[in-house]
Amino acid sequence: MQRRTVLKTLGALTVPGISLPWAASAGAASLKSLGKPQPFDYAWLKGQARALANTAHQPPASRLPDQVKNLDWDQYQDIRYRADHALWAPDRLHFQVRFFHLGLFFLNPVRMHEVVNGQAQELAYDPEMFDYGKSGLKGSRMPRDLGFAGFQLYFHTDLKRDIAAFLGASYFRAVGGEMQYGLSARGLAIDTGMDRPEEFPLFTAFWFERPEKDSGKLTVYALLDSPSTAGAYRFVIYPGATLVMEVDAALYPRKDIERIGIAPLTSMFQYGENDRRVANDWRPEIHDSDGLALWTGSGEWIWRPLSNPASLRFNAYSDENPRGFGLLQRDRDFDHYQDDGAFYDLRPSLWVEPKSGWGRGSVQLVELPTVDETFDNIVAFWNPADKPRPGQEALFSHRLHWGARIPVSSPLAQVVATRTGLGGVIGRKRGYFSWRFVVDFAGANLAMIGQDTKVEPVITASRGEIDITSARPLHAVRGYRAMFDLKPTDNSVEPINLRLYLRAGGQPLTETWLYQWTPPPSDQRAVM
Repeated sequence: MQRRTVLKTLGALTVPGISLPWAASAGAASLKSLGKPQPFDYAWLKGQARALANTAHQPPASRLPDQVKNLDWDQYQDIRYRADHALWAPDRLHFQVRFFHLGLFFLNPVRMHEVVNGQAQELAYDPEMFDYGKSGLKGSRMPRDLGFAGFQLYFHTDLKRDIAAFLGASYFRAVGGEMQYGLSARGLAIDTGMDRPEEFPLFTAFWFERPEKDSGKLTVYALLDSPSTAGAYRFVIYPGATLVMEVDAALYPRKDIERIGIAPLTSMFQYGENDRRVANDWRPEIHDSDGLALWTGSGEWIWRPLSNPASLRFNAYSDENPRGFGLLQRDRDFDHYQDDGAFYDLRPSLWVEPKSGWGRGSVQLVELPTVDETFDNIVAFWNPADKPRPGQEALFSHRLHWGARIPVSSPLAQVVATRTGLGGVIGRKRGYFSWRFVVDFAGANLAMIGQDTKVEPVITASRGEIDITSARPLHAVRGYRAMFDLKPTDNSVEPINLRLYLRAGGQPLTETWLYQWTPPPSDQRAVM
C-alpha cells in the first residue's frame, strides 16, 4: 500500500459538495448480520490488541474473487453504495454509516460491527447494499463473506455529503463547516521518511456504537495490526463548523520500532508563494496545507512554512509535553489559488491537541518531492523519546480539530505570507550571490504600533551571513514586513536553518518563523 495511492483514491471517492448517486433519498432497508452478538467495550478491545501483539503477525489473507481484484479505476468508481442500506437509516438517527466496496487498491477486508447496549454484532456484506453500475460485477456472484474496504459517516444536517471517511491502511479524513476534504490523518506511522520501506499499519475491524436519539456525537472503535505492533483505538466524533475527534490509542508493540509516529498527519504541498520550484501550472498556488504550526510545552508559538524539496527532507523539533501541533491552511484567499474545482482555499486545517502530558520527544516533519497535486508529500507526527517497547502498553490521548480555524491561537502576531527570491539591491550591481526572504506578520497588536516605536527583526541562521535586514509597517495587511538576505559563505548545498521574529523594546511581537533553505550548487549562483 503506497501512501500516495491511498490519498489519491480516497480523494476521488469522497467529494463533498456533489450530490452523489448513492446518497439519494430512498426507503430504509435493514442490514444483515453474521454470527451472534458478543460483549464489547473498550477494555475488551484493548485486551484483544494485547493478545494479538503476543502472537506472530499474520499478513491479511486475500480471498477476493479475481473480478474484484482486477477492477480498474473506472470500474471501481462505478460501484455505488445504496443510501437506503446505510446503518441506522431506518432509525432516523443523526448519524448514518455507509460502506466502501473492496477492489482496486483496497483488497484487505475490514470487519464492521454495530454495538448496542454493550453487545457487538458483526455486519454482513450484502450485494443488495451496492449498485454495481458498469463495473462488470454481478451481485449474485459475490461471496456472502466478502467484507468491506472502509466506511463513510453522514450527519443528519446533510445526508448527501459525508463528514468523515476511513479507507485504506489506517487513513481517515474529515471536514469542517466548509464541507471540503483536504489533508488526512492516520492511526499510526512507522518508519516514515527513512531509508527503507515505510510500514503501513491496518485498521482491520471497526465497531460503531449506536448513538442515542438526537445525539450529536458518534463513538467508533478500531483494531489496528501491523508487523511491528497492534493497537486499540476509540474515536468520539462531534460534527460541526470545526469537527472534533477525541482519540484514545492503546499500543502494544511486537518489536522495537525505530521511528514511531503518534497522531500522524498527511498533506500535499506542490508549490506556493515561498517555493515555486515546480510551479508549472496556471494556478498561482497548489497545496492542501501551507505550514506546520507548533505550540510548544514552554509556550512558544512557531510557524514553519512547507516546501516541495528536490529530495527528501526530514526535520525534528524537540519538545516536552507539547501543547499542540498541526498542518494548517492559513491562506484562505481564493484569488491566491484560482481553483474552482479543488477549492484549495476551503481545505481544512488539522490541529492535534494532546489531552495529557506526552513527555519528551519531537514533532517530526517529512517533506517529499512531488510533481503532481494528487501526490501527498508532507507528513507530520509526534515521536516520543521513550519508545514503546514489546510487552508494554503505551497510551496516547488527543483531540483532532478539523476546520478552517484551530481552537487556539497565539496572543502574538502570526505569519501570513513567506516569499523568497534573488537578493541584492534593485538598481545596484550585485557583487555576490544571496537569497532574499520576505516574511509578513499580521494580527495581535501590530496595527497599534506607533511611528516612533522601533520594531526590529531578530534573525539567526545556522550558516552563512545575514545581510540587508529591515522591518517596516505593511498597511495592506495591518501588520509588518520583515526582509533580509542570506549570503552563503561556502559551497555546501546542505540545508540552512533560519529563525526570525519581531520585537520592540525587548518584547516579542510575533510568533517565531522557522525556515529551511537549500542553497543551489555553486555553479548556479549567478549574481546577474
